[in-house]
Amino acid sequence: MSDPFDIDAELVRKLSGLLEETGLGEIEYEDSGKRIRVAQSSSVVMAPAAAPAVKATPEAPPPVASDDSSHPGAITSPMVGTIYLSQSPGDPPLIKSGDTVSEGQTLMLIEAMKTFNEVKSPRAGTVSEIAVASGQPVEYGELLAIVE
Repeated sequence: MSDPFDIDAELVRKLSGLLEETGLGEIEYEDSGKRIRVAQSSSVVMAPAAAPAVKATPEAPPPVASDDSSHPGAITSPMVGTIYLSQSPGDPPLIKSGDTVSEGQTLMLIEAMKTFNEVKSPRAGTVSEIAVASGQPVEYGELLAIVE
């Protein structure tokens, strides 16, 4: 029987690589009753995120606003990942502030674990604020936009 404190160094390296690739803050893996959690400090997570933001489309960074996540028109992130405002690099953004959107319209994309997930508008209305920049990492529940 193996020692319960034996650490599979190769697994830890693979999980660390996944964190780096995906921009996630932490990842947990369980197998046969053994659980490994690998996490990065927020300072480490934010450093790699600065590079994609520089390469992103030339949009002004969103203004730092008060916490609007409780706003009735707030659209928050359904997951942790990297936000993209256009379908492909060089394409125009899917939405701009002031655009009229319909319910179910794709507003932006979140990349998580090499999968692009659409963020759809839960209601029809006008985009009054976009609170994120393309290439920026986002956390679950973070404000993405406001549709009024």
